[in-house]
Amino acid sequence: MELVMPDWDHPQPFILSIKVSAGDIDELGHVNNATYVRWMEICAWRHSESLHLSMCDYRRLDRAMVVLRHEIDYLAAAFANEQIQVATWIVKSDGKLRLTRHFQITRPDDGLTLLRAQSTFVCMELSSGRAKRMPEEFISRYGGAVIGEKGSLCD
Repeated sequence: MELVMPDWDHPQPFILSIKVSAGDIDELGHVNNATYVRWMEICAWRHSESLHLSMCDYRRLDRAMVVLRHEIDYLAAAFANEQIQVATWIVKSDGKLRLTRHFQITRPDDGLTLLRAQSTFVCMELSSGRAKRMPEEFISRYGGAVIGEKGSLCD
């Protein structure tokens, strides 16, 4: 079967490929909605790691980017044994406390978008659990990955 290139919402996505397993399926016979959120989390982590920000870095810096809000549109279902792609982009960062990611989940077999989401993250001090300004490493690495207004990476 020939794979269909998805119509990505933004250029240059960070992509995580996943094969849907039986454990991802709920009583209705399709991927459970909470599973999509788990996949978004995994994709965001892998993207952060590709930017050289790992859990070890978070602990060393005593900071973490944690989800404040998810806005999710479930558009179509995925089923067992299907290949899917989870894409993410950082679309905004205030360089202080917050950043925003977009997510798009597609099925390459037909190019269909299954989900679109926007997640707002806030920087938290791990030792206190309180919101704190981003350290310079977060500002430069996450900020450097923000896509520009026309879809290009910001300088």
